[in-house]
Amino acid sequence: MNEDQVKTFLKENDIQKIKFAFADIDGVLRGKVIHHKKFVDGLKDGYGFCDVVFGWDSNDACYDNVRLTGWHTGYPDRPCRVDLDTFRTIPWNENIPFFLGDFSNADGSALPSCSRSLLKNIAAQCDLMGYHPEFAQEFEWFNFRETPQSLHDKGFANMENLTPGMFGYSILRTSQEDDYYNDLFNLLMDFNVPLEGLHTETGPGVYEAALMHDYVLAAADKAVLFKTAVKEIAYKHGIMATFMAKWNADLPGCSGHVHQSLWNKDQTKNLFYSVDDKYNMSDLHKHYLAGQLHCLPYILPMYAPTINSYKRLVEGAWAPTTITWGVDNRTTALRVLHPSEGYTRLETRIPGSDTNPYLAMAAALASGLYGIKHKLALTIPPVTGNGYQDKSNGSLSSNLFDATTLMKDSAIAKELFGEPFVDHFTQTRLWECRQFAKSVTDWELKRYFEII
Repeated sequence: MNEDQVKTFLKENDIQKIKFAFADIDGVLRGKVIHHKKFVDGLKDGYGFCDVVFGWDSNDACYDNVRLTGWHTGYPDRPCRVDLDTFRTIPWNENIPFFLGDFSNADGSALPSCSRSLLKNIAAQCDLMGYHPEFAQEFEWFNFRETPQSLHDKGFANMENLTPGMFGYSILRTSQEDDYYNDLFNLLMDFNVPLEGLHTETGPGVYEAALMHDYVLAAADKAVLFKTAVKEIAYKHGIMATFMAKWNADLPGCSGHVHQSLWNKDQTKNLFYSVDDKYNMSDLHKHYLAGQLHCLPYILPMYAPTINSYKRLVEGAWAPTTITWGVDNRTTALRVLHPSEGYTRLETRIPGSDTNPYLAMAAALASGLYGIKHKLALTIPPVTGNGYQDKSNGSLSSNLFDATTLMKDSAIAKELFGEPFVDHFTQTRLWECRQFAKSVTDWELKRYFEII
């Protein structure tokens, strides 16, 4: 949709207000509802937004360790520009027009902290190399019969799961919540975030959704919108949805796997597919996979960005712990799938549902392209058994601090994403580590309060 079409739509439908949002460094949508005149006036130069949105964490606590913004800069406004191609209406909210934006400037430069702008830059590099990147993300999440207020009142304890027991792929459990389940599928379709599939996963009140694949930027947009949309639709039904990677030590974690393939420009040929290979993997696919394996240790925080992320990345919990790949092997970090030419793809299994989709997809694409640019050979053999036991190529960092320290000093990370982004992003992760380090947990109270 171009500017004239947008203006015509607003006029013909007597639209008085517009909603727009952008993703912060954690992938949390921040936005506003604005008057239609202000929206039209800002289409060229953007809308001023206090850059504290990139200077605070997910709880609005201001960082004290970043250079981009802070008390030392006075927290000025930065122009957020909407992307007219993201136009949709919100079917559960009066069909208000909605747009996504980012902090890309008219000259192509961008605020280093803007994750959508980062992915746009990586996608542009891919386009220049002659490839069309096709991506999709899938999510698992837990549902509770709670509200934000009830959770705070309970201190996040004794939460009521939407349904009981471990019942993956259940027809019965979803029929118990027909209104919610149908709303998810139908309203997301109307919101132009179509689902390929929706089902229960193993765990009380757990759902899993696979999003339809699309060009990488559109796929990331849809993934970001999906997480917020699910939460808003859940609210309507008195339900709380959480995308924490691991909310309970005794239950499975929640994944956010990223599927990807490269195609020719007119999207008629899957460049990852070869009829001459045992696993139908083209040389391009092998270079791409080798790049991801090579870069993985140095960009892990983009896949696992929170303290909680690493509670999911443990052995035997359907999440990878080693730098491995396999063919249709769910114990490895990277999983090659080749059911047919059209669906031959790579699944990056490290991301949890707590990821910022823009960063997860930027990490996957940039590291894959690194392998292509450097013609990296796929020297690591595929795992045919238990990937948890194959530590021959190394293991993933087991916590956010170690992973961030590797990324902070990594020449590879800086080559892929630029030093300004790496500096800002890693400082935000180190801040997260500091906040956790000074907290007193329930585990400590129960273990030490009386007996020590």
